Amino acid sequence: MRRLRRRTRGLRTRLVLTFALVSLISAVTATALAYREARSAVLERAQDAIQTDFRNRVGEVAADMVMPPGQSTLDRFTEDVSQRISAARPNGSLVVAHYRDLRATSDTLADRTRITPELRATVRETGRMSFQRVTWRGEAFLVVGTPVAFDDGRTSELDVFTIASLRNEEEDISELLATVRAGLVPVVLLAAVLALLAAATVLRPVRELSRATRQLAAGDLSIRVAVKGRDELAELADSFNHTADSLQASVAELRDQEERARRFVADVSHELRTPLAAMTMMSTVLDEDADQLPPDSAKAARTVSAETAQLSRLVQDLIEISRFDAKAARLNLTETDLGEAIRSALARRGWTDEVRTDLSQAVQASVDRRRIDVVVANLVGNALRHGAPPVDVVLRATGDEITVEVSDHGPGMSPDSLARVFDRFYKSDTSRTRSEGSGLGTAIALENARLHDGTIEAANRPDGGATFTLRLPRHPARGAR
Repeated sequence: MRRLRRRTRGLRTRLVLTFALVSLISAVTATALAYREARSAVLERAQDAIQTDFRNRVGEVAADMVMPPGQSTLDRFTEDVSQRISAARPNGSLVVAHYRDLRATSDTLADRTRITPELRATVRETGRMSFQRVTWRGEAFLVVGTPVAFDDGRTSELDVFTIASLRNEEEDISELLATVRAGLVPVVLLAAVLALLAAATVLRPVRELSRATRQLAAGDLSIRVAVKGRDELAELADSFNHTADSLQASVAELRDQEERARRFVADVSHELRTPLAAMTMMSTVLDEDADQLPPDSAKAARTVSAETAQLSRLVQDLIEISRFDAKAARLNLTETDLGEAIRSALARRGWTDEVRTDLSQAVQASVDRRRIDVVVANLVGNALRHGAPPVDVVLRATGDEITVEVSDHGPGMSPDSLARVFDRFYKSDTSRTRSEGSGLGTAIALENARLHDGTIEAANRPDGGATFTLRLPRHPARGAR
């Protein structure tokens, strides 16, 4: 039903309906104009023929008429004119004559006709033939009136009228209208077929562009569309291809730059490992002997030891990040008691007394224990450094999902920090250029969670403080990578 609704609202349907509607309006308009012109032509032709024939018949009969006429003469006059008209016109017509107070008609039906006073006055005042079309009882009639004039120029007071039915003409016009109406349906159907063909021609390249756009959005930067013709759609297809070329070139350049930067970081980090190992060993010796040195020298030795340790952690984090970027990180899955693994991680760093734990539920899962240790250490370390005690670690398992929740009771995080907390080298306190952390801890923790087909979510507690929730499946779908 939804697909049908989309189709009825689609561009093809609208094009077909618009094309058919325009064709229908054009056909109806043309039909109306043709009907009006045809009706006028038919009626005018009939009107001219009736007037000419009436003038001739009246002239023929009036030539032998004795003036002034009496009633009998007037009756014979109307009968003769009517007979002559009937001989030429199958339907015949009624003839009515007026002379002063005398009135004669060729048929008693004249009592049912309507010769308007306006027409009689026009004929009498102008002295010329006049006509009027009237409708009586649903039928059209042509009423023609003319004064009788003699060849010697004598004028008379005799006015003659004929009343001719236009039934045949109206029937011809009705048949014409019916024929034209019957032709509208094929015209509209033909218009619909032409609209379908036109819509298919227009929409085919549009569909190709739409499909190509979806593939481009999905990451297929090699997709292109064929450019056919020189119309606007061809220009659109050509613009799409140019855009795709530019995008592909830009993405390729960015990927190349990213790869070079990744190799640079990895190479530098690996090159620093050996001298850092030596520096760490020497700083450890100096730190152990710091108590035997003068105060200033002891302070310098401890500073060198601390800075060397931080630099070593930074290099280790960079190496770890480079492994994730190079897709070289692998899982070493073992069936692990997560509660025991978390206790061990806290104990190894001396955090047992600083962290409250709820690890009563026995949870077994297939995980890489070293990486889970790194995740817990990063999350708990952040809570201890940036939050406020107490810090709580809660382990829960529901169905196929395991959650480890690390929360503190500090001020929480700002909206900007929540949005960027997993970004590399991000530090919430930007006013401090130096800090104990490298800014890579949460990013490494998230990468380790993703390696297990899991994730980490950050949020603020309703009653204050921040919460980081690690979500893991009991059995990662990817297995060891």
